[in-house]
Formats: sequence, structure tokens, C-alpha cells
Amino acid sequence: MNADRLLAVAGVVTPETTQQAAGYPTLFVLVALGSLLPVVPTGALVSTAAVVAFHQTAWFSLLLVFGVGALAAFIGDVALYWLGQRGVRSKNGSRWLAALRGRVAPDHLEQAQRKLDDHGVVVLVLSRLVPAGRIPIMLACLLGGMRLRSFIHGDIPACLAWAGAYGLIGILGGSLFDEPWKGVVVAVVLTLLISGAPAGWRRLRRRRGGPVAPEGG
Repeated sequence: MNADRLLAVAGVVTPETTQQAAGYPTLFVLVALGSLLPVVPTGALVSTAAVVAFHQTAWFSLLLVFGVGALAAFIGDVALYWLGQRGVRSKNGSRWLAALRGRVAPDHLEQAQRKLDDHGVVVLVLSRLVPAGRIPIMLACLLGGMRLRSFIHGDIPACLAWAGAYGLIGILGGSLFDEPWKGVVVAVVLTLLISGAPAGWRRLRRRRGGPVAPEGG
């Protein structure tokens, strides 16, 4: 009887099930770390996971990618904001706050502060969707004394919109090809083009001699 049960369980554990069991925790950890340490291309991670989920048989796979991505981004944002708040309150600052300041040019920070003054926490949603827009707005919130609770209220819809946007990129890539790896390539290329668009625009303006927007984090 025990052998029969083991065989039955083995029949249920498909390669897709194994992929899901390993993939979702990995996605969560990488996106959370990428939100806390802005060096990992978190948008590409969500898009790639969405491509893979699009080709899976389980109907809830895409929902899990969306939920895991949004939750991980939210936790990373809140952790980074909390660490930044500690630096603001400390007389000697902190390396986290210093790192945030180092990623944002003064002029870019002024623009973020004006947007925050004009539109409030709604700007958090746009900052998550605009490449290189999250860190300047977060720093503006920190220096403006925004409470963690207020930041959380604005960051929840921001992370949901972000996960939905990059998930749609993955769905687009997955729908174009039968082979998942081809969709992954398309999704990665699209996310890299989107993330590199601001830098490309600055270089183009610089060559034409126009005013160049400062780089942000």
C-alpha cells in the first residue's frame, strides 16, 4: 500500500509542478532583493516568469506571478524606506540613505520633490512605472518626512501596477511564440529597451545640444 501511494504521488509531481515549487520562491527572493538593492532587473524577472507561466497548464500560474512579484516588490520597497528613515533620523545618517542620495542627482531630486508636493502619494504609482523613477521619488518622500504608513498606502497600488505592467509584457512575449524560450528573449529585450530608454534619450539630447535631464536612481 505504501508503494502504491508513493507511485501515486510521483505521478502527481510533474516537471511543471517542480518548476513552480522552485520558481515562485526564487522569483520572490530576487524581486525583493532587487527592490532593496536596485541593481537587479526586477522588471525582466517578472516578465520572464510571466512568459513561463503563460505556457503552463495551471490557470492560476499568471496570477501567482503577479501576486508574488507585487508582494516581493512591496516588501523590498518598505524595507528600503524603513532603512532610509533610520538614516534620516540619525545624526550621522546611514549607508542606506547615503546610497540613495548617491543615485540621485540634485536637480532630479528637486523635480521629484516638486512632483511629490503637487500630486502627493499618487506619484509613487508613476515612479514605479517610469524607468529610474522609483529611487528619486522615494528619496523625496524620505527627505520630506513622509511617514512609513503614508508611504505604504501609496506603494501598494504602485507595486500592483508595476507587477501588472511587466506581467503584460511577459504575456505578450509568451503569446507570440510556441516555444517559451523565444518569448523569454522577447520579454527581456522589451524590458531592457524600456529601462534603457531614459539614458538613450539623455544621450540623444546631449548630441543635439539640448538640455539634458539629470540621471536618477
